[in-house]
Amino acid sequence: MDGDSTTINITETPKERKGKAPLLATPPASSTMKPVVQRAPKGGYKRGLAIFDVVLRIAGIAAALGAAIAMGSTEQTLPFFTQFFQFKAEFDDLPAFTFFVIANAITAAYLALTIPISIVCIVRPHLVAPRVVLIFLDTVMIALTTAAAGGAASIVYLAHNGNSDANWPAICQQFNDFCQEISGAVVASFLTVVVLMFLVVLSAFAL
Repeated sequence: MDGDSTTINITETPKERKGKAPLLATPPASSTMKPVVQRAPKGGYKRGLAIFDVVLRIAGIAAALGAAIAMGSTEQTLPFFTQFFQFKAEFDDLPAFTFFVIANAITAAYLALTIPISIVCIVRPHLVAPRVVLIFLDTVMIALTTAAAGGAASIVYLAHNGNSDANWPAICQQFNDFCQEISGAVVASFLTVVVLMFLVVLSAFAL
C-alpha cells in the first residue's frame, strides 16, 4: 500500500554499544593520589618506662623507710645484776647514725612526693620538663643517701672489727643484736641508692 509507512526497528548489538563508550576515560583516583599512611604515635616505650619508674619509686620508699625505721629503733642494753651499772647502745649515741636516719627519712618522703610527677609522665609520655626535674632531684637524693649510707657503713665496720691503731675495740661481740640491726639498715640504704641510680637512667632514656 502506497499511503502506509513502514517502520523498521534496528537493535544494537553488544559490540556496537561498546563502541559508544567515551574515548578518553577518567583515570582511576588511585593512579593520581598517593595513599596516606598513618603512623602510630611514638611514646609507647616512654609510657612503659614511666610505669616502671613508679614501681621503682615505691620500692625505694620501702627501702629508705625501712632503713630509717630499723636504725631509729635500734638499741640494746647488756644485762647486769645491778641497774646502776649498765652498758647501753643506741643509734643517737653516734652523729653518723642520727644523720643516717634523717637522710633516709628525707629520701623516703621525696620519693613519695615525686610519684605524682611520674604519673603525669604516664599520662603525657612526651613531656620533657618533668623528666628533667626528676633527673636533677634524683641526683641530689643519690648524693644525700650515699653520704648517709657511707658514713654509717664506716661506723658499722668499726663496730664489727674495731681499730687496733686507735685502740678502738670491736663492740659487736657484746652488742650482737645492735650490730645486726644497724648492718641491715645500712644494706637497705645502699639498696635505695641503687634504686635512685636506676631512676636517673630511666629518666635519661625517656628524654
